[in-house]
Amino acid sequence: MGYQEKKQIVLDELEKSLGAVKEEEVEQFVDMICDAQQVFVVGVGRVLLMLQAFAKRLNHLGIKANYVGAIDEPAITEHDVLVVGSGSGESVVPLEIMKIAKKYNAKIVHIGSNEHSSMKEYEDLFVRIPCSTKLGLEDEVKSEQVMSSLFEQSLLLLEDSVASMIVEKKQIEDVHALWKMHANLE
Repeated sequence: MGYQEKKQIVLDELEKSLGAVKEEEVEQFVDMICDAQQVFVVGVGRVLLMLQAFAKRLNHLGIKANYVGAIDEPAITEHDVLVVGSGSGESVVPLEIMKIAKKYNAKIVHIGSNEHSSMKEYEDLFVRIPCSTKLGLEDEVKSEQVMSSLFEQSLLLLEDSVASMIVEKKQIEDVHALWKMHANLE
């Protein structure tokens, strides 16, 4: 199979996975982000990279966002939101970070596939992207891609959709003006 066929597989799978996300969960997610003083993100591996991209985008939108473990990471408080990315919901480091965030009464959003994970008792909101995970749950969107690529792609595109919803909610009319928030030491 060549590029065109592989590209179509990716696009078809993304349509299925993102099409299965519940709009009301995403709307709640947007509200939580907009109501927070700060947003923190945590995940591992490629999921963390997708979340770091989201934190960067939130900063472009004027929302203070950080990733857990950054050298300049501030303290989390009850006015903040922790966004956790974990398809399986069983990733050890994000789970432990959730427990700590709960001690500080932060709100927690878990974006994942497994709605019955170990993270369930700590999350205030679960946004489900029903993609294939290492657990191989029956109701997951099956993928022909490598490992958890579909989840990571879906996560990034979900976050970009959320960013667009935030622009609308905050009534940012001049999106070109957002470039002033973009890094300029490049």
